[in-house]
Amino acid sequence: MPFCFIETPLGHAKIVGDDNGISSVSILDTKEELSEVIPESLLDCVTQLKAYFKNERNTLGLKLNPEGTVFQKKVWKQLQTISYGKTVSYLELSKQLGDIKAIRAVAIANGKNPLWIIVPCHRIIGSDGSLTGYAGGLQRKKWLLNHESEYKQQSLF
Repeated sequence: MPFCFIETPLGHAKIVGDDNGISSVSILDTKEELSEVIPESLLDCVTQLKAYFKNERNTLGLKLNPEGTVFQKKVWKQLQTISYGKTVSYLELSKQLGDIKAIRAVAIANGKNPLWIIVPCHRIIGSDGSLTGYAGGLQRKKWLLNHESEYKQQSLF
């Protein structure tokens, strides 16, 4: 399946997909050789992600084709309804999906999201407002939430 590596403010990202849609976007903890040529099937994704990081775009409209269970896909679809700059707790997400008792299963599905940023799992927080769990690391989650916030925090250090 076609793939490419691009640079983002949070590290190198790997994008995988074909004409059926984007199957995964992941942030890497390693530096891969950046792609000089972007496969045609991934070009729109690369363009939209670059615009997102430049604050030129706050929605991503891409054809998606992630692998996952029926339940995982249901959770990932619900994640896509969370507006840019907003957050929702795991409990709220479970309620939206119609089963408050499924909170742990929802959290696990959220953690297995293969479409970094496109399916905004970073917008899920703890019921107490805390930054909880993020496959890409809490420092990246914090960065993404700040990036999407209308109230930008200035760093003192």
